[in-house]
Amino acid sequence: MPVETRSIRDRSAVGRFPSVTPKFLEDEEEEDAEEENACQRWLRKVCPCCCPEANDDDITDGLLKKNENGINGGKPVTGGSELDEVLLKVQSIDLMKSKSGENRTAHHTNLYQSDDFIIRRGQTFLMWITLSRPFSHDTDKLHLQLKTGPLPTVSKRTHVIIPLVEEVKDGRWEAAVVRQDDKKMMLSVNSPPTAVIGRYQLTVETTSANGQAVSTHDPANDIYMLFNPWCEDDTVFLDSEDERQEYVLNDIGRYYYGTPNQIGARAWSHGQFDDGILAACVFVLEKSGTPRSGWGDPVNVVRVISAMINSPGDSGVLEGNWSGEYSGGTSPTVWSGSVEILKEYIKSNGNPVKYGQCWVFAGVFTTVLRCLGVPCRTVSNFSSAHDTDVSLTTDVYLDENLDPIDHLNADSIWNFHVWNDCWMARPDLPPGNGGWQAVDSTPQETSQGSYCCGPASLAAVRSGQVFLKHDCSFVFAEVNSDKIYWQRNLDGTFSQIYSEKKLMGRFISTKAVGTDERNDITDLYKHTEGSVQERIAVETACSYGSKAEAYSCPAAKDVSLEVTMDGEGPEIGSDAELTITLRNDSSEQRMLILHGQVDVIYYTGVHKATVRKDRTELDLQPNEVHSLKWSLEYKNYKDQLVDQGALMLTLSGRIKETQQVLATQFIFRLRTPDIIIKPIVRAVVGEKLAVKISFTNPLPQVLKAVIFHVEGLGLLTAHKIHYGDIASRASVSLTEHLVPSLPGPRKLLASLDCKQLTQVHGVTDIMVEE
Repeated sequence: MPVETRSIRDRSAVGRFPSVTPKFLEDEEEEDAEEENACQRWLRKVCPCCCPEANDDDITDGLLKKNENGINGGKPVTGGSELDEVLLKVQSIDLMKSKSGENRTAHHTNLYQSDDFIIRRGQTFLMWITLSRPFSHDTDKLHLQLKTGPLPTVSKRTHVIIPLVEEVKDGRWEAAVVRQDDKKMMLSVNSPPTAVIGRYQLTVETTSANGQAVSTHDPANDIYMLFNPWCEDDTVFLDSEDERQEYVLNDIGRYYYGTPNQIGARAWSHGQFDDGILAACVFVLEKSGTPRSGWGDPVNVVRVISAMINSPGDSGVLEGNWSGEYSGGTSPTVWSGSVEILKEYIKSNGNPVKYGQCWVFAGVFTTVLRCLGVPCRTVSNFSSAHDTDVSLTTDVYLDENLDPIDHLNADSIWNFHVWNDCWMARPDLPPGNGGWQAVDSTPQETSQGSYCCGPASLAAVRSGQVFLKHDCSFVFAEVNSDKIYWQRNLDGTFSQIYSEKKLMGRFISTKAVGTDERNDITDLYKHTEGSVQERIAVETACSYGSKAEAYSCPAAKDVSLEVTMDGEGPEIGSDAELTITLRNDSSEQRMLILHGQVDVIYYTGVHKATVRKDRTELDLQPNEVHSLKWSLEYKNYKDQLVDQGALMLTLSGRIKETQQVLATQFIFRLRTPDIIIKPIVRAVVGEKLAVKISFTNPLPQVLKAVIFHVEGLGLLTAHKIHYGDIASRASVSLTEHLVPSLPGPRKLLASLDCKQLTQVHGVTDIMVEE
C-alpha cells in the first residue's frame, strides 16, 4: 500500500507557521536534502566564509557523521532505499468485511447487499494490518485515524485518533493487538456508543526510530458506522430481539389506509439492505448540510431526516402532490417501495422525486431509519386532525343557517394520515419520556423554520404535556383534539354550539411484530376515550393552546345521532348506502330539521366538490329509535372521484323544543379491487418462475392506458408493464417471468396506474427454495 512519509523532525512543525533555518545553524541535516534553498544561497553570498558551497564529499561526510552518532547502528546511508527498508510502513489493510464473515455477522449487518464495511457503534470489530516488517512493541508505535465530513476535527469527534492499547475498554475509541503473525497483526477495535454515524475514511499511521509513515486513503476501506439497537449503552437500544427483527431488520412492511370503518392494508417494500441504499441514506444526510458532529445524536438525526424526506426548503427526497394531476412524475398510489425512489434521488444528484403523499413519505422514512440502525415503524392514524392555529382543537364554523363557512374552516380532518414511530431514549426530556417517538415527514406545518415534525414522545402526548419538545402539541391535536362547532351570531361573533370529543385519533395502527396482522396502538397515544385521565390530558394540553376557553359548551341532552355502514362498505362503481339513526331518550316528542351534505374529499380532508344536499323534517316520538336509509348513486359521484375515493356526509340539526344541536361528519371510502398474484410453479433460486397477475375492472367505463408496476426484493427489480386499455367490468390476466436471487420467504408486490382508478394493488407471499 502506498504511504506518505514524514521524518520525526518534520512532525514538530505540524500545525505551526513554517520556518527557515540557515544551513550553518542546523544541528542535523535532513537525510534526503539534495538542494539548498534560496535563503541558504543568499547567506553564502553575504558570508562565504561561514557558508561555503558544499560538495559531494561534504554531503557524504555529513551522512557518515550522523550514522557514527548512532543512527542505523553506525551503518552509512547514501540513499532512500535503505531507509525505506527500516521504516515501518503499512502494506495492506484487511477489514474482514465479507457479508458472511465474523464482523458483519456480529454487527447484524450481514443482510446489506453491499461489499462495503458496515458496522455498528459501541461494539468491537476485527481487522488485519500487514506491515513492511514485524512490529516491535518496544520501539514502534501505531494508531488508526478515522475522518468524516468535509472538515474533520478532533474536538468535534469527526476526526478520531484510535490509540493502540494493551486491552480495549468499553465506551471509547481504542485498538489492541489480539494476534501477531510475522508482519501481520490482527487488531480488535472498539467504538463508543455515542460515535458519530456515517462514512469514515480510514488511514493507519506508524512511527519508528527512522520516521513516520501514513497509509494512503483507499475508498475500498471506508467504514460505514451505524446506530446500534443491540448495544445497551446506545440511546436507540431496544431490548426485545423480536422487535429488533421487526423494526430494524424487516425489509417488508405494511401501512393502513381508508376510514375508521373501512381500514385497508397495503404492503410496502422498504429494501433497506438493497445495494446502494445505505449510500443513498448517507447521501440524504450529507445533502442536509448539517454538521457531522450532530450525527451521533439520534434525536438530531431523526429530525434532520424528517425534514429531508420532503422537498420544501431543502430539496429533499420527495415532492408532495395532492392535486390529483401527476404528469411529469409518478402517482403516489403507484409506488410500492422505497428503493426506486431513493435510487432515483441519488441518481439525479439530489433532485426531488415526483410525487409523494403521506404513506410514501412515511415508507421512505422507515427505510432510511432502519438502514441507519434506528428502530422504526410506519403508523396510520384514522380521523387525523390538522390543527392550523395551535388551538389544539379542530374548529368547524357554521353560518346562521348551520351551513359550513368554507373560507373559515382551515382546520381539516384527514381520513387517515401515515407517519412514523422511532425508538430511542430521551435524555433531553424529563424521565419517563423515552421509548416510542412520533415523527412526521409529510410537510404540513413548519417546526423551527423547517418542514419537519418530532420526535415527539408518545408518553408526553398521552399525558397532554404538549410543552415538551419536539412538536408534541401538533401530534396531540392529530390524535386527541376535540371537534368544536361554532355558529355565527347576527352581530358577526361566534358562539360554541356543540363539540365531539371522541372523533380524533381512532384505530391508530401499525404492522404487528412478526406477522402481517394489524396492531392497534391507540392506547400508546392516549387514554381510553371519555375516561377521567383522557379528559385531564385534553384539558392540560388545551391550557397551552389558543382557545383554552372552549370547554364551557354544554353536552347534548336527550337526542343522539349516529351514522353506520353495513359490512366493509360500498365498492367503487356501485351505489353507496348508509344508515342514519336518531334516538330520542326523553319521554316527550322531539322535532327537528336535519340538514345533509355529501362532499368528495381528498384523504387529507380537503374539500373537492359537493355532490348532494338535502333537508329532512323529522318527528321523534318519546323513546323512539328512528332509522333512515341513506343512499348515493354512482352517477352522482363518478365524475368527482379523486385519489382514495373518499366521501364525507355532514349532518346537522337543531331540536325545536330544547334548542339542542346535533352535528356529525361521517367519512367513508369506496373500496377498490385487489390485484391477484399467483406463482404458477415452485420458486427456486436461479430458476425461472412464472407468476400470474389478474385484475377485474369494477367500473362501468373503460380504463385507459393501464400500467402495472411489479417489484419484489430478491425476486425482481421494480419495473413497469404497459398493458393498455381494460374494458368496462372486464377481467384480465398476464404472466410475468422472473428469476429469484435470494432464498427464503419473499413478497411480490404489484400496483395499477391509470387515470380513472387509483389505489389498486396486490401482494403475495413466495417461499423461495435454495
